[in-house]
Amino acid sequence: MPHTVEEAYEVADAALAGDDAKLLDEIGDLLFQAYFLALLLQERGTGDLESAARGIHAKLVARHPHVFGDDEVRSAARVKERWEELKREQEEREGIFHHVPEGLPALLYARKAQQRAKSVGFEYPDLAGALADFEDELRELHAELPDADPPPETEPDARIASELGDVLFAAVNVARRLNIDPELELRTATKRFRERVERAAELAAANGENWTALPLSEQDAYYDQAKEQE
Repeated sequence: MPHTVEEAYEVADAALAGDDAKLLDEIGDLLFQAYFLALLLQERGTGDLESAARGIHAKLVARHPHVFGDDEVRSAARVKERWEELKREQEEREGIFHHVPEGLPALLYARKAQQRAKSVGFEYPDLAGALADFEDELRELHAELPDADPPPETEPDARIASELGDVLFAAVNVARRLNIDPELELRTATKRFRERVERAAELAAANGENWTALPLSEQDAYYDQAKEQE
């Protein structure tokens, strides 16, 4: 199963990079995982790839009555709401947080939990409310911070860790209200950071300097140059 998750991330990475050749290759790897898992089902006599395809076809038709039936839905938001309603009705799902796997990446897990809460009306009325909550959580984190940095490789303070968790959760909520996938955006930001650091090191090398040996202020100057060149 870890291989399937890894291949799915590699597909997403290739898609974000806009590398069609890489994307085609990674889709093949992910498709292999789907075939392999379907083969295991077939050997156990509980299904196969064809039954999986027929199942998703039936599910899509059942959950899109505005496309395949006579229902009228006037907005994309209502489409999502109707999708959740139909899932609960057709699969007899119980509880607010039905089908939110705890094994999901943390940002995606938070986003899905927030979406489930929204489906029962537990949601800030607008983006301003989500932003205000984020700012409140950030203030609470500041209030818990020590005067000096904690020593490296020591156990974190439980209260500070909890407050930071609240800040991250609130940030996911802001992203969700902006229709931004926080998981993908953080991956993109990390990739952008890596590219800038690598470019800063190249700029330093072009001037005969070792970027890793420079003081922070000079490293930062090269980093700013790298940003300007984007």
